[in-house]
Amino acid sequence: MTVSHNSTELLWDWQFPLIRLEGSGASSFLHGQTSARVNGCANGELIQSCWLNATGRVQALLEIRLDSAGADVLVLNGTIEQVASGFDRVIFPADQVRLAEQRRQRRMQRLQAGKAPDPNQVIWLNEDSEPSGSWAGLSPCNASELDRWRNSHGWPLREQELTGDTNPFELGLANWVELNKGCYLGQETVAKLASRGGLKQQLRCWENTSNEGNGLKSGDQLSLDDSRAGIITSVSTDNATGKSFGLALVRRQALDAETLKAGNSGVEVSIWRPSAFCDPPTRA
Repeated sequence: MTVSHNSTELLWDWQFPLIRLEGSGASSFLHGQTSARVNGCANGELIQSCWLNATGRVQALLEIRLDSAGADVLVLNGTIEQVASGFDRVIFPADQVRLAEQRRQRRMQRLQAGKAPDPNQVIWLNEDSEPSGSWAGLSPCNASELDRWRNSHGWPLREQELTGDTNPFELGLANWVELNKGCYLGQETVAKLASRGGLKQQLRCWENTSNEGNGLKSGDQLSLDDSRAGIITSVSTDNATGKSFGLALVRRQALDAETLKAGNSGVEVSIWRPSAFCDPPTRA
């Protein structure tokens, strides 16, 4: 993984797995299989979407780009084999779409300090091309800086956040879900969650308050007043301070707490809402 930086932004430069869909029905097929509004989008527009199962749990995070011959589907988080197999099971001749080749796609994204991830700051590069203009000449920084940015903004891009047991609203991905479109995979559950509210857990940032928590790991339990309060999903270490930090799924009853206990040793960690966390719209 390569990242670049100046004083105010990082540049994330990485190759992701990509599935090619060929055929005139690619847009309609993806509209019915993913959580975003795909029909009506312009060719070349970046569409960020969740691929859900029938019960509304997130299986993969996708970026979609339509073109005149079909669509490219980049897998930001998840397993390309699972996505391809899932698509293949539900493609019928009437869909006028077929799975084509899989490849690696170079993707670059500017990550601005204090701002949520912006799909307008993403470019895909052809295999033999190099970035130009304002994208050129940016020098790499270390991967721990990317982890710090990702975790502080609450971007669930590790496999620990996509276990197949979380819905998009628990992960703060309401802006990846179109509630005002027709039926799609997982739509019924997602619509109920949006209308009823009451999520059981939400993604939160955490950081240990001293260097005593450096032994924390993914899967460690969080507690509040000796009651279960959640689970740590990812752990990184700040090279400058030596402190551990990461993301966690925190139960509803503990969301207002400023600190929780973590792991078997009860290390104190501070908890806060990610800056990029997006709530579902309130419905009457």
